[in-house]
Amino acid sequence: MRIDILSCVPELLESPLQHSIIKRAREKGLVDIQIHNIRDYTLNKHLKVDDEAYGYSAGMVMQIEPIDRLITHLKEQREYDEVIYTSPDGETFNQKIANELSLYNNIIILCGHYKGIDHRIREHLITREISIGDFVLTGGELASLVMTDAVVRLLPGAMSDLESALTDCFQDDLLAPPVYTRPAEYKGWKVPDVLLSGNEKMIREWEYEQSLERTKRLRPDLLGE
Repeated sequence: MRIDILSCVPELLESPLQHSIIKRAREKGLVDIQIHNIRDYTLNKHLKVDDEAYGYSAGMVMQIEPIDRLITHLKEQREYDEVIYTSPDGETFNQKIANELSLYNNIIILCGHYKGIDHRIREHLITREISIGDFVLTGGELASLVMTDAVVRLLPGAMSDLESALTDCFQDDLLAPPVYTRPAEYKGWKVPDVLLSGNEKMIREWEYEQSLERTKRLRPDLLGE
């Protein structure tokens, strides 16, 4: 899989992509993540990529020319399954979308910045708009990292224990059950006896019951309640 992230502040992206599961996945050749500086594609001698908005909107707007040049350059080299724009008014990112994106070969993620991007980019170049929540960030870099992390960990071989990813929260529209580890008792606080029983059937039934109870209590919306 290849992920191209387009940003006017690429420095914000580099460190998080060099650690943990993403680092190992890149080293194994499971994913190729390339960061592109939009400023490299502007013809402005001051490397400016934004301008004032037409009309009465406040704030600066990212220009269409450098973004179009960069996306065109990438598309000349390969086909892309999606060109994603990180936008607070896009569809809300969730595990279902992460699963879907993990099956693609090539995706572009355009990080918004300032007041936003020239709307013609959204009309003619973007295939999908995704938000990570109903709030506004300084830029889309953090959102792109959230999506990248969620997608990469699903790639076969990225995690040593694939079942761990498949049993995460939201994979089956349920929250994950409580988890425990050694010691079995600490300060009088005990691990539930069923988890120490060695009875796989009973343990899986307990885990499902716990997942269902936690979902009903904390996220009833996932059950349509």
